[in-house]
Amino acid sequence: MLAEERRESILASLNTQGQVGVGELARRFHVSEETVRRDLEELERQGLARRVHGGAMTEGRTRLETPYDTRRRTNVASKQLIARLASELIGDGEYIMMDESSTSFYLATLIKSLKRLTVITNSMEIVSELSPVEGWTVMCTGGIKRQSAPSFAGHVAESMVSGYHVDKAIISCDSVSIDAGFTDRHEDTALIKRAMMASARQVMLLCDRTKLDRTAFAKIGSLNEIDYFVTDAPLDAKWRETLLARGVKLICPEEEQK
Repeated sequence: MLAEERRESILASLNTQGQVGVGELARRFHVSEETVRRDLEELERQGLARRVHGGAMTEGRTRLETPYDTRRRTNVASKQLIARLASELIGDGEYIMMDESSTSFYLATLIKSLKRLTVITNSMEIVSELSPVEGWTVMCTGGIKRQSAPSFAGHVAESMVSGYHVDKAIISCDSVSIDAGFTDRHEDTALIKRAMMASARQVMLLCDRTKLDRTAFAKIGSLNEIDYFVTDAPLDAKWRETLLARGVKLICPEEEQK
């Protein structure tokens, strides 16, 4: 288990139990107590936990932020720019699938003026954002509620997605590289993103520049499986040539100005 995944699990336990012990966590994750203490130090540094003797606890009854809450507030300007660029690729009457990423959520806030959209998503926040839009059909996958984010995953979610055919799948990722393709830290979210891709005529990958040239645990897909690569900054020649060779349309601020 990666350190970030371990910390997400610790946060989930803090949210439900209010406190955790170093020894218990070391046994659960099969790591040393020193490793757990470093995890707790990092969570405290981020303002997500308060260390006490022998473990950590919440601050009174205040709800701790999940890693998703933190991501929602990270690189906001870049995500909003990507969302604006992506919104111009969606038209009235389309059928679309949207993943649970924070960038997809920002996109959802920008497309509510469109007419007669059908949206399928595993994100509880996107469902809440779009359900009031008149004339739209908004469908939630259901499935297993993820502890670290307001979204669903698992077999039920994948099965629901696989039962439909849509115009576009709109997904994000944790990392992307030329050789490894685009990847996610969690296998369950990678699987539902793959299912969305398989059900769509076109695939849009939303990816800010901080994710380039990195690789995460679970593969979502290869670059030649996407149609649009939407990002927040111009890419270097190697990336441009790679996307062009694989038939991918690059959408970024520089391209928009041409």
